Amino acid sequence: MCRHFAWLGNDRSVKELVLDQPYGLPRQAARPRWQHIDLINQDGFGVGWFPAPGTATTYRRTGPIEADPDFPALAASIVADCVIGAARGASPGMPIEVEATAPFTNGSALMSLNGHLNVGVTASLLEPGRRPESTCDAAFLAALLWQRLEAGQQLTAAVPELVCDVAALDPNACLNVLATDGLTAIATTWGETLCYRRDDEGALLASEPLDDEDDWVKVPDRHVVVADPLGVTVMPLQIVLPHQETGSEEPSTVPDPI
Repeated sequence: MCRHFAWLGNDRSVKELVLDQPYGLPRQAARPRWQHIDLINQDGFGVGWFPAPGTATTYRRTGPIEADPDFPALAASIVADCVIGAARGASPGMPIEVEATAPFTNGSALMSLNGHLNVGVTASLLEPGRRPESTCDAAFLAALLWQRLEAGQQLTAAVPELVCDVAALDPNACLNVLATDGLTAIATTWGETLCYRRDDEGALLASEPLDDEDDWVKVPDRHVVVADPLGVTVMPLQIVLPHQETGSEEPSTVPDPI
C-alpha cells in the first residue's frame, strides 16, 4: 500500500509539504494512522511538480525518505503551485525499483496509486505495443491513463472512467488514484482512505491528515474528488461491476469535517 498527497494552489516548497508537516510522508511511511492494510511504506518515495505549465517532472528514489541525504536540500529548493508526493509500500511480488515508484509521468501529467490491481485480468485494457515503465501494477495503471489522455480525454473524465473499467474486470482491486495536470487535481477512493483541506491558498488532497487540525474533510469510499481554482467537488463513482445493477445516484454533498 502507499500514502500520497497533492497540493494545488499558491506556491509552496516541497520541504513545507513533505518534511515540515507533523504527520507528513516520512511519518505516514513509517507509522500510518489511517491505512487499512497494516503495512509500512518504505519501499520508495517520490515527488512530482511542474517547473513550467504543462511540463511535469519527478524525483524518485527507492527506500525511505530519511535515507536520502540529498532530499532535504532539494525539497527546500523546489517551490511550485502543484505538487504530488508519494511513499510506497510495495505489494507482494512487485519489484523494488525507481521505475515502480510514484509519481509516474507522461511529461504533462502526474499519477500515483494507493492500492493494487491484477495486471493479468486487466491486460486487455492496454493497447498493443504499449509498454509500462515497470512491471508493477501502479506503472501498468499509469500506462492505461496515459493512453486515454493521448487519445484526447480530459483528466477529469479519464481517471474515473479508468477506475470504472479496471474495477469491472478486477473487483478485488484497490484503486485510490491521484492525478494532476498542474491545473486540476483528481483523486478517487476505492478501498483506501482519502481526505482534503481547502482554504484561501488552495487545496490539499491526502491519504490521511498531515496534522491534527479539525478542518480536514474525510471522503467516503467509492467517490471521486476534483480540486481546481474554483474549489473542491466530491461525487460518487458510478461503477457497475459484473452481475451488479445500480440505479442513478446524485452527486454527493460535501461530507462533514472529521
